[in-house]
Amino acid sequence: MAPKREFLSQLQRDEHALLTDKTRIYLRDAYDHTVRIVELVESYREIATGLSDLYMSSMSNRMNDVMRVLTVVATIFIPLTFLAGIWGMNFDPASSPVNMPETRWYWGYPTALGLMVVAGLGMMLLFRRKGWLGSR
Repeated sequence: MAPKREFLSQLQRDEHALLTDKTRIYLRDAYDHTVRIVELVESYREIATGLSDLYMSSMSNRMNDVMRVLTVVATIFIPLTFLAGIWGMNFDPASSPVNMPETRWYWGYPTALGLMVVAGLGMMLLFRRKGWLGSR
């Protein structure tokens, strides 16, 4: 519509033998209509751009929430994996005094599992208290 608007504006201003004053009134009316249509299209384009930006912003916020939860879960399981890896090496305390004595304890594995549960729950409570995991 923008090229038509310029064309109608030029037809109104220029002198032509085929254009009378009566015809110029219709050209002026057509020019006004094209100006309104161009303004309406530009307004709709701005509204569509705003809606697109709003949608992308809400998707970004949702992705941030998901990433926060995944980070918290990874943060909880990394120390537990470390502890399980160390106790899973099954050192022999009889061969050296620096080996882990808890591998020979009767309650060694339940103690290790209990420590992992306490560590995981402690981190979950800390994250919940800070508002990173669910509501406070």
